[in-house]
Amino acid sequence: MLTLKGDNITLRALEKQDLDFLYLLENDTSIWEVSGTLTPYSKGLLKRYLENAHLDIYEAKQLRLVICNEKDKAIGLIDLFDFNPKHKRAGVGIIIADGQDRNKGVGGEALQLLCDYAFKVLDLHQLYANILVANEASIHLFEKMCFEKVGVKKDWIRSEGAFKDEILYQKIREHVS
Repeated sequence: MLTLKGDNITLRALEKQDLDFLYLLENDTSIWEVSGTLTPYSKGLLKRYLENAHLDIYEAKQLRLVICNEKDKAIGLIDLFDFNPKHKRAGVGIIIADGQDRNKGVGGEALQLLCDYAFKVLDLHQLYANILVANEASIHLFEKMCFEKVGVKKDWIRSEGAFKDEILYQKIREHVS
């Protein structure tokens, strides 16, 4: 089992016991806009997903990790997706489930652990994130973690009958000589 430990949080691989947490998070309609979800997920489908969560990132082209607090309670998820080993890049997504756990440094610590893993272990050259213009908390987080705004995709996401702009952020690994 993959475990990445920080000062206040741990990132770990998905486990069978995460089914209920995953079910609640994936079916939270308030985050469907950013996750691209259109329909609810059944527990059966998520159970099958968990059974395959052990697949290597090179097979699955994604890696989903659970963000746990000091008490080993699952409080969020952080993902590498669209993994491309040839071009040495991947997308990053993060969600902290409960608003009470947000704005306490958890997202920054989780993102730093994931960036370190992606650059040092997976030898990626760059990470990117797609963030809606109105998502000020995510914009603040990714800019704080040295992701650079490189463009705006106009009318990119259709939600509730309107089109919204999405910002593309990149973080390119620093080369050490």
